[in-house]
Amino acid sequence: MGREIIMLRNHIHHCRASGIFLRLEGGGLIAGNNIYHNAEAGVDIRKKSNPLILCNQIHHGLRSGIVVLGNGKGIIRNNQIFSNKEAGIYILYHGNPVVSQNHIFRGHAAGIAVNENGRGLITENVIRENQWGGVDIRRGGVPVLRSNLICFGYSDGVVVGDEGKGLIEGNTIYANKGCGVWMMSSSLPHVTSNHVSYNGLYGVAVFSQKDGSGEFPGGHGAQESFSEDGDAILWETELEKDEDPLRRPVTVALVESNSVNHNGASGLYVQSSEALHVITNVIHANGDRGITVAQSSQLTRVANNSISCNRQSGVKVEAQCKVELRGNGIYDNRGHGIITKGDSTVVIENDIIGNRGSGLQLLPMSDTKVIKNRIHSFRAYGIAVQGRAKALVQENIIFQGKTNKTIFQQISNNRECIMQNNKFLVFKKKSDTWRLANPPARPHLENSLRGPSAAHGGQKVTAMATRITAHVEGGYHSKRSIFCTIL
Repeated sequence: MGREIIMLRNHIHHCRASGIFLRLEGGGLIAGNNIYHNAEAGVDIRKKSNPLILCNQIHHGLRSGIVVLGNGKGIIRNNQIFSNKEAGIYILYHGNPVVSQNHIFRGHAAGIAVNENGRGLITENVIRENQWGGVDIRRGGVPVLRSNLICFGYSDGVVVGDEGKGLIEGNTIYANKGCGVWMMSSSLPHVTSNHVSYNGLYGVAVFSQKDGSGEFPGGHGAQESFSEDGDAILWETELEKDEDPLRRPVTVALVESNSVNHNGASGLYVQSSEALHVITNVIHANGDRGITVAQSSQLTRVANNSISCNRQSGVKVEAQCKVELRGNGIYDNRGHGIITKGDSTVVIENDIIGNRGSGLQLLPMSDTKVIKNRIHSFRAYGIAVQGRAKALVQENIIFQGKTNKTIFQQISNNRECIMQNNKFLVFKKKSDTWRLANPPARPHLENSLRGPSAAHGGQKVTAMATRITAHVEGGYHSKRSIFCTIL
């Protein structure tokens, strides 16, 4: 039977090991203490201990602020955790605390790290100005990360690395110098209903475990190993078999119902050899393209997204990629609506309206099916087929732009470009307008978005594009893209 302790308003500092050490089902209240400059963790919770850690200052430790491991639990609430050399809170070996309403800042590593089958409910914390990822999940970590503010970090907001899992829901991920979310598709993370904005690089970057990289730039490296007490091998025999906190099984990496806006590079960047679903997101006003698919040997499915006002094209698909674009609204981007080199691209039932380049740019050697879309470009072509692009263009409605030459362009006589049953609408006078009706402007978010804030943003962007006129604004933006690479 564990013992209960009460520790109130103490100064605990310069200890040769941990400041406070709980094990063997220890519990109690640890509140209002100043815990600093300890050689190991400020608070160490393990062996089924379950304390209440409340309103402490835990800072300037030589390792982590708080560690929870070996089936340790606990409620960690309203603490100030800052300037520790390792993670502010480190959860591993089936540690499963509730971490809420803490202020975790200016750490020299991650704000919160969840590794080695660590779990936990992490909610309503402010995590800012940390050197590594605001939250770093890898090696079997499977937390629920919900409703946190993760901001002003010197690397990425959230990192889901090798074998990391978890639910990342309803967080505000803002103004981090790296990516908003950096994740491996092989880990099957579920990223939903987050606001990801004003980060320095990509809003969401999806890479593949099979790229063979062991080290990552900008803080993607693993947290240092944890070796206190020398008895790690005993924990595996004591682990509880709790139910997985993810009630709904996830069989594919999922980016769903997020608002991804005003990030420095592409809103979403994909370089992956696993399947990925990108569904009902609002991807708006990012510094490069809305979505860049650089590698996708398995299918990347992009459905019911609003992709608007990005500084380059709405979507770019590179060579040898398999992508399906269905039910998206792609509006008012400063480059092309969609530009593809992919050898298996399906573009079906999208609204591609008001982009400054062509609605669709089909590049040489691409293979694209373009079916039942509504397409319009003010100055360029609705569809431009370059060189020996293979295409089936069928049952689309293509609106005329500002000049008489802006419906369809085919550079060479290409027998592999098949046009069937398309409808071309031309202006008869300058005052002519058309409305997107039957169906209304895409995406149709009402029945599919879970996050109310994302739904509101999607409806607002969609409303901007329901009327098509001959009005057009200035020229292209020439700012170069920013790249986040795997070394």
